[in-house]
Amino acid sequence: MERVNVYLGLGSNLGDRDLNMLRAMNLLDQAFGTHPERISRIVETPAWGFEGQPFLNLCVLYRLLRTASPEDHAMEILRQVKTVEEAMGRDLSEPLYDQEGRRIYRDRVIDIDILCYGTFTIKNHDLIVPHPLIAERDFAKKPLLEISKPDIREAFPEIFA
Repeated sequence: MERVNVYLGLGSNLGDRDLNMLRAMNLLDQAFGTHPERISRIVETPAWGFEGQPFLNLCVLYRLLRTASPEDHAMEILRQVKTVEEAMGRDLSEPLYDQEGRRIYRDRVIDIDILCYGTFTIKNHDLIVPHPLIAERDFAKKPLLEISKPDIREAFPEIFA
């Protein structure tokens, strides 16, 4: 078994945003049984895709023991992330879509995205990594660049262009 670098993006725009970020990281630490190897600085940005309160955002890097195929392990990480979001009060009935099929974004106590799973590309119904919108979202791109290792910058140069 080998270790894999898992990059997560965290965001919060409801309640005590700083405390929400800290609580989410603590719950992730418990779920993964380890602490992040790297944590970016927190950035405050306007809501993206809707009118809402500003978000606090950061990225974390966990170095996790891969216990299954990359896709199966990434899906297990996604389940753990969703459990953390739900424990913090996130409505997991999202995402919602309008009549034209566009995603409807809204305020949330915590949002955790898997940005990268090592240098693997995963595409299935529930998960796409690298996250397909990183390059469009400075609130994810800048903190990710701050903590990213050379392997993902080399594997996915389109993200960091």
